[in-house]
Amino acid sequence: MLKKIYRGIRLLPKRGKEPYVSFSKILGFYPYNITLYDQALLHKSSSIKLKDGRWINNERLEFLGDAILDAIVADIVFKEFEYKKEGFLTNMRSKIVQRETLNKLALEIGIDKLIKTSTRNMTPNTHMYGNALEALIGAIYLDQGYRAAKRFVLERLIREHLNIETVAEQEANYKSRLIEWSQKQKISVSFDLVDSFVDDNNTPIFKTAVIILGEQAGIGTGYSKKESQQKAAKEAFNKLQRNTNFRNHIFELHEEQQKLQSETYLTSEEEESSSEPENDSKEL
Repeated sequence: MLKKIYRGIRLLPKRGKEPYVSFSKILGFYPYNITLYDQALLHKSSSIKLKDGRWINNERLEFLGDAILDAIVADIVFKEFEYKKEGFLTNMRSKIVQRETLNKLALEIGIDKLIKTSTRNMTPNTHMYGNALEALIGAIYLDQGYRAAKRFVLERLIREHLNIETVAEQEANYKSRLIEWSQKQKISVSFDLVDSFVDDNNTPIFKTAVIILGEQAGIGTGYSKKESQQKAAKEAFNKLQRNTNFRNHIFELHEEQQKLQSETYLTSEEEESSSEPENDSKEL
């Protein structure tokens, strides 16, 4: 308690001054060690060289924040969904901590206005802001502990910007759903990497197509192969669910394929039968 009061007194002269004000608007509290928060928003493209020769940026804090965020979200969903099984809880945590969600949350709380970077033509899909959000959580943990980090995630991120019930109703893993559908229908589905290149920031971009019985059912672009596959799977799965003509076309192709395989099998059986030598030997 005395330590908290002492820190509060030390912060009095700094209240109302930058960058404390900017950080307090995002965090909901005033930081103690402002250096940690500055580093959390320092992108690797703007790394700073220290006197001892070390280069610093937000990557180490991002590593720490990623682990802390996983623990916090697991804690939250475990208590929020009291009677749900492990599989559901794992899926919920994945949906909340996935890059697209973190990027969206980072933009909504204003991290993009404070991040320091030399990268040009930034786009939300680079996940730069989501990575910075993880680094910020790492900074909160080092500066004020786990409870403060959890309070930030729960109150500033989830309650203000993320409806956890809506997230629970969403199905994030479209690739798994599409594979389950293909196994149930006994219809082959493939994920083909059709293109890969780099954008203006020299960031790799991947394009994946979902192929069902030779037909392109969906295509997705992302900053990782996994992301591009998920986007392509989502487009393909929704197409199968909503486009009756396309779905019927796939089933017709499947029936034709099954019929052709059956005819081929019968033909091969007849050929084998006809090629067997006749037994002309007579019994003595």
